[in-house]
Amino acid sequence: MEEERSEVYERIPWETLDQKKGDRQWIIFAIAGAVVLGALAYSFMSNRPQAEPSAPVVAAPLPAAEPAEPVVPVPALPPAATGPVVVAEADLFAVNPERLLDQAVAHAEWFVAEYFTADGSEQHSSTLASLMPAGIPLPSAPDGTRIFVESVGSLDVAELESLRYEVTVLVRYLLAKDDEIYRRQPPVVATVEVVIGDSGPRIALPPQISAVAAPSPEQLALDEVPAEVGEAVKQLTGSTEIIGGTQRADGGWNVVMLTTGADGVTRPVWIQIP
Repeated sequence: MEEERSEVYERIPWETLDQKKGDRQWIIFAIAGAVVLGALAYSFMSNRPQAEPSAPVVAAPLPAAEPAEPVVPVPALPPAATGPVVVAEADLFAVNPERLLDQAVAHAEWFVAEYFTADGSEQHSSTLASLMPAGIPLPSAPDGTRIFVESVGSLDVAELESLRYEVTVLVRYLLAKDDEIYRRQPPVVATVEVVIGDSGPRIALPPQISAVAAPSPEQLALDEVPAEVGEAVKQLTGSTEIIGGTQRADGGWNVVMLTTGADGVTRPVWIQIP
């Protein structure tokens, strides 16, 4: 029997021992990781809910198709009118009668103002010609005559028949000849017939002209006012020219007095004193 050989090393090879020890550690870590991953995979698969079998889908029966309605052709609309809107006479009867009266009065006053004006302008002649009934000549004034219409106002309006009115207009105007200044003329009354048709109001006939009858003044009986009333008038207006007054039912007074305006003209006015 041979004697066992014993190797004698001058030094211990520690680097060889450390290398083998490191390889064993990596092997252990790999095995442990595989075990952990397998455990997690098993836990996940065991806890996953089982899918329930879905119920079979039964298709609902389709309703029977109704017979299609026949298509009726729609006639094309006529093109929209582009001309002026014309009001039929039947539509005028549906208008408030007071509105028709207002139209007749306004048209008569316009016509009368143009009828009495004389300024020699072409614009005035063309305007009056459009208002005057067809075939009637326009008024003509002597050379150098100028007429300025100061005011026109309707006094009365009457319905002669359906959509035909008679309007009475009071006219005040000033007259000048050649180089003279304008002078006020006596007022006159013009009676005008106006018809309202599809195109609006129109003058039916030349006007009737008549003088204005002088009206009779209202009789006003004035009493002498008490001293305290006169003093109240003086304090309120500064005027001391009291003509007289009338006592009201509530005990107050309506006092007539003279006052001078900013234009320097003294005029009678009245004031109410409580």
